[in-house]
Amino acid sequence: MAKNNLKARLILYHRGNILLLRQKKNLGGNYTLVGGTVEGMEFAIHALIRETEEEAGILLKKKDLQLVHVLHKRTKNKEHRITLYFKANFWEGELKIGEPEKFKGVVWFSLNNLPANLSETVRHVLQEYRDGQMYSEFKNKGLEYLPKKKAAE
Repeated sequence: MAKNNLKARLILYHRGNILLLRQKKNLGGNYTLVGGTVEGMEFAIHALIRETEEEAGILLKKKDLQLVHVLHKRTKNKEHRITLYFKANFWEGELKIGEPEKFKGVVWFSLNNLPANLSETVRHVLQEYRDGQMYSEFKNKGLEYLPKKKAAE
C-alpha cells in the first residue's frame, strides 16, 4: 500500500498574530503549525479539523477555513509530500495542549517577528504565504534532484 503523503496545516489568526505549537525538546524543540496527515478516507479539511482539536483543543468549522497555500516538498526519503495550508480567523473552545507528549506550548507570533527556532519548512511556507504565493516547492538542504536524462532540446 502506498504511503499517504497528503497533509493539512492551519494558519490560525488572532489579533494579527498566528498560532504556533512548541514541540518538546526530544522532538526537535521547534515551533510549528497545527496540523498533520490526512488519514484513511478523510478529506484534507476534515483531517485539519480533527488534528486541530487533537493538538490544540479547539474546534474549527469548514465554512471558516480558506485554502491559502499548497506546498510540494521532496523529503530526505525521496518521497513527494503535498501539504495544504488553510487560514482561519474563528474557532470555538479554549486553546490548550492536546498532545502533551508532543508539544509543550501554544504561542501567538506576528508574521513579521517569527521565532528563530521555527522549522525550516514552516518558515519557507509562511514567507511564500506573506508574499501572496499560492504554490511553492521545497526540498531539504543537501538534496539534489537532477533528471536521469536531459530532455531533448
